Amino acid sequence: MELSLRRPRPQDAEQMAALMSHPEVLPWLLQLPHASTESWQQRFSQPADLQSAELQLLAFDGERLLGSAGLHPAGAHQRRRHVMSLGMGVLPEAQGQGVGKALLAALIRQADDWLGVLRLELTVFCDNPRAIGLYQRFGFEIEGRLRAYALRAGRYEDCYTMARLHPQPPQWAPALASAPSAGPPPGQPFNPPATAR
Repeated sequence: MELSLRRPRPQDAEQMAALMSHPEVLPWLLQLPHASTESWQQRFSQPADLQSAELQLLAFDGERLLGSAGLHPAGAHQRRRHVMSLGMGVLPEAQGQGVGKALLAALIRQADDWLGVLRLELTVFCDNPRAIGLYQRFGFEIEGRLRAYALRAGRYEDCYTMARLHPQPPQWAPALASAPSAGPPPGQPFNPPATAR
């Protein structure tokens, strides 16, 4: 398998709709049956807002879509700007082959190294041990059980809420503060050097 990750493109809509509708993927997501190719095409046709923290990545083997994962702001509340949520879906035949691991690692790298996210959170159905195990290997911990969290095929099912705190939140490197700077010390006037005439 030659695995590659990238942002979605409009031409990925048909495969994305098929992934979201797959009978062995849909039950583990919060999507509805009969995913629309047109709605995914419309979504993927929007210009990427590169200033947004949101990130969706698709995993491919050649031209074949194997999985999708997204990193999303936890909400509009200013006091939760340090939190993002994530979700993921992988074709059953690609599970256990490193696809979910690669997607999750890429999202965590984005959150940790480029966005300064302190808390990553997710929900996962309690009867999905494979996904729970993957998340635990990346440092997520079960924080609670959400009873009757989601309707799935006519039954209310429980989910775990899981979260991961950044193990080494970004810090300022004070050693750099002692490096010579072009400006004067704080509180001192700036005296530009005299220019030769």
